[in-house]
Formats: sequence, C-alpha cells, structure tokens
Amino acid sequence: MERSLSSSSEEREKTVEAFGWAARNSSGHLSPFVFPRRETGAEEVRVKVLYCGICHSDLHCLKNEWHSSIYPLVPGHEIVGEVSEKGSKVSKFNLGDRVGVGCIVDSCRACESCRDDQENYCAKAVATYNGVHHDGTINYGGYSDHIVVDERYAVKIPHTLPLASAAPLLCAGISVYSPMKYFGLAGPDKHIGIVGLGGLGHIGVRFAKAFGTRVTVVSSTPGKCKDALETLGADGFLVSTDEDQMKAAMGTMDGIIDTVSASHSILPLIGLLKSNGKLVLLGANEKPFDLSAFSLIIGRKSVAGSGIGGMKETQEMIDFAAEHGVKAETEIISMDYVNTAMDRLAKGDVRYRFVIDIANTLASTRS
Repeated sequence: MERSLSSSSEEREKTVEAFGWAARNSSGHLSPFVFPRRETGAEEVRVKVLYCGICHSDLHCLKNEWHSSIYPLVPGHEIVGEVSEKGSKVSKFNLGDRVGVGCIVDSCRACESCRDDQENYCAKAVATYNGVHHDGTINYGGYSDHIVVDERYAVKIPHTLPLASAAPLLCAGISVYSPMKYFGLAGPDKHIGIVGLGGLGHIGVRFAKAFGTRVTVVSSTPGKCKDALETLGADGFLVSTDEDQMKAAMGTMDGIIDTVSASHSILPLIGLLKSNGKLVLLGANEKPFDLSAFSLIIGRKSVAGSGIGGMKETQEMIDFAAEHGVKAETEIISMDYVNTAMDRLAKGDVRYRFVIDIANTLASTRS
C-alpha cells in the first residue's frame, strides 16, 4: 500500500530547505522537489552531496514493488560528499571531510545486533530513504543537495578512493564484501562463484580478486565473458544456461554469492558447491525458490542470505577498497537524465552502476 506522511508545522519551523528529485506516485517518475531537512543536531553532520549511486532497490521503491513506498520519495543510499556543518558533540569528522552515507542512518543502538556492530540487522534500523526518523519525519535520500546524519552512521572516504566510484561501494560494495568475510569465502585457498555480472556482481569479482580468491562468474549472458575475464580479472566464466558447462563445474566451489534479483532456479547453483559449500543470496527475489532438501543434505550444503553490513564493517570495507584499488565501474549521469537511467536500469542496460553527478548538475534543474 502506498503511504504519505507529512511533517508537522512545528517540525518544519526547525528545518533547513533542501532540493532534490522525487517520485510522487508508483509511476516512479522523478521530478524536482523542494523539501525540509532537520537542523543539524549535536551529534550529527550535514553532508553536501557530491555524487549518489543508483541502486536497483531505488527502482523497486520508486515503483512501490515492495508495497512499502512512502511518497513523495527521494531515493538514494549510495551517497558521498563533504561535511558542510557539524554538531557541537561531533568528534569523528571535521568540516570538509569526505564522507559516505549508505543504506541506514540510525538503529536502536541497544539490541544484540547493535552491540555486535551489526546495526544493519537491528529490528529498528532506520533506512536512509523511504523510512521514518525517530522524530516522526520522513527520511529523504541522496538524490538531493544535502543530507543530515548522525556521525555514527557515516563513514570516512580516503582521498585515494575516487568519490564517484566509491559511491556504489556503500550498498553494492558492502553487500558482497560482508558475506565473503562472514562465511569464510575470502582467501587464496577458496574458489567462489559470483552469479550475475551487474552492479553487485562486478564489484564482487574485484573484492574476491583483492582477497586472492579464485572466482568464477556465472551468468546467463555469454556476451559478458570477455568483460568478466579481461576487464574484471575473473578466473573463469560459466554460462548458466549451458548444461555441459554447468555439469563440468559441479562440486568445484566453496561458496557462491548470488546477486541476481530476477526469478531463477538455484538448484543448478547448489550443484556447483563442494561438500559444506554455501550459497549466499543477495538479490531480493519476490518469488519463492524451488528447493530440494536432498540437494542440501547430500554434501551438507547450506543456503543463506546477507544484507549490507554494520557501520564498523562498512568502514573496514571502504578502507580495504582504498588500499587495494577496488572500485565500481560507473556511468556518470546528470540529474535530468535520471528517468532515462531508470528505464535503462530496468532493462539491464548499464555497465555497471549509474552514478548521479549531484554537485555539478542538480542545481541547474531547479526552476
């Protein structure tokens, strides 16, 4: 069900005007939008947005495909920029610091997940957009000129990491990095599969190679083979619809990171796993999978899910990416191209992540 919320007049009196692009309904069409941001709190920073990546979940939310969209909706949770204002109690950042804001901007800070630095799994985690702040106001995302966030939920971006290619790491990057580390799939003694060579998959290949892991891309698109092997450095490529290739690779992988959100069968993927192998699902596929118990019992295999990472691990991921030169392949676009970009994204026509040049193109769209 589509929902609409509005701030009270008292709350609006304590706000700062912001400008971005929003969808007003489930058509998903984005257009210029003026809206309020709260004043910077004592433990918060105001971030001047310079770039914002476009995640496939932005498209889902714009069109209310998960039946939870709050309109008007300003997407964007792959945000990089500079600190333009800081609260009196902020100690982590200084004015002008390069910062990133990912998928969450708050959590309860008291539950077991929060205590274990896994705020992403907190039952009360607050989404960067299409969520409600604890003061009752709507959260708007990074398709905008600035954002306010508690310093705990922002990360430092090293100067060695280009901002535009760092932006997708705040969702796509941590989404692949976290399960590789948690499930013990990072290291030279491991062989993993990356299913899907898109926004998440291509970064997954680069992190795997940075870990020294042997990695094979599994894709339904034979035309991506050259890019996977020559550009991204994958060790192998399997066409998922080629039964002979898939049969020859059975039982060869320690783990598989499945990034595909479209409906697909996972039984052939389970067949690629060695005994004790793990298939980790990252794509939010709405349709249930057909899963045979015997496919798991024989070989003690497992199927798991993973969603982004906590703030400590996200900073660790960014620092690792900067040290090892891991970055996203991006297509930089202007703000007024965003609706065309969404149409292309729906067709898979991007290599491999759209990033909006907010700093240089947003202001000119304001009438």
